[in-house]
Amino acid sequence: MEGLSSLFSNVLNLDIKQVIMWIIGGILIYLAIKKKMEPTLLLPIGFGAILVNLPLSGAVDQVVDGVVQEGPISVLFNAGIANELFPLLLFVGIGAMIDFGPLLSNPKLMIFGAAAQFGIFFTLSMASLFGFELKDAASIAIIGAADGPTSIFVANYFGTKYIGAIIVAAYSYMALVPIVQPPIIKLLTTKKERRIRMEYTSKNVSRTAKIIFPIFVTILTGLIAPNAVALIGFLMFGNLIRECGVLKSLSETAQSVLPNLVTLFLGLTIAARMQADAFLDPQTLLILGLGLVAFIFDTAGGVLFAKLINIFAKKKINPMIGAAGISAFPMSARVVHKLGLEEDSSNFLLTHTIGINVSGQIASVIAGGLILNLIAR
Repeated sequence: MEGLSSLFSNVLNLDIKQVIMWIIGGILIYLAIKKKMEPTLLLPIGFGAILVNLPLSGAVDQVVDGVVQEGPISVLFNAGIANELFPLLLFVGIGAMIDFGPLLSNPKLMIFGAAAQFGIFFTLSMASLFGFELKDAASIAIIGAADGPTSIFVANYFGTKYIGAIIVAAYSYMALVPIVQPPIIKLLTTKKERRIRMEYTSKNVSRTAKIIFPIFVTILTGLIAPNAVALIGFLMFGNLIRECGVLKSLSETAQSVLPNLVTLFLGLTIAARMQADAFLDPQTLLILGLGLVAFIFDTAGGVLFAKLINIFAKKKINPMIGAAGISAFPMSARVVHKLGLEEDSSNFLLTHTIGINVSGQIASVIAGGLILNLIAR
């Protein structure tokens, strides 16, 4: 009888907003399983959204008779996100997976990674015009980088109350790269431009250069954007583990076990900020819209910059490669390469787009650091 009484009491305590969050969680799980959209993250986020929105859920902190009873997800949030630990550990794994060889063999590609961050600063202005406080606007703008860990780091650094919506948007748009980017690229380019062939001369990059590069980038970033040192440092440390040649087992762990485990806990932990009262707000829809604007303008910025270079260049470049400058690695590089093959089955752009894509990874972190430097906490 006591169990039935408890069940009846919980049903009475159920809020329609909580039911809506169950539906949102179910949609995220559906997208992860059926559509295979970022399943390693969307599935735990979706399940977590249901978990924390059950009446009097013991998964998150609850106040009972004036006493706070800690929930495991809230504890995980304080241990892994509130102190930026999970995003930084994730960057170690991302760094270990990246091969900077294509970029080092053609350093000019770095400028496209920088150009593709235009959407971040444009959206920062837009969000401010919509009435968001500057710190919240900055956190929202980083969505455009399509870089989940950087979005988490910046949003948490500024202590924005919209962190749940920002993280869901950031990872959702990463998953939607194959859907969102092609129409933007085609809108901004002509068929003739999309058929431009680019030669690639293979240059051997020495092991020494690959070892020096992460160290050099870390030092340079520290001088330009000190607040980005943690982000870029962990990313480059992961890459150094990969390239040093003496930590093979650690490199393999950093490339697979570490990011998978951290992503699992990260997805569940994000749910601590997806409780119905905080998440179901008109501002959430606006954040999703502004995130899409940032994503679109990042893509457009890279393509238009490439077209600008073609005005002055004797040897034309395929402007589609500029779209790979966002941080969604390696999805964006593959999308652009596939578009090139659709126009010309013998036009291989992958080497160029991979180089630009990894430069976008670095540029998005530096852009996040610059915003942290420019806006006082």
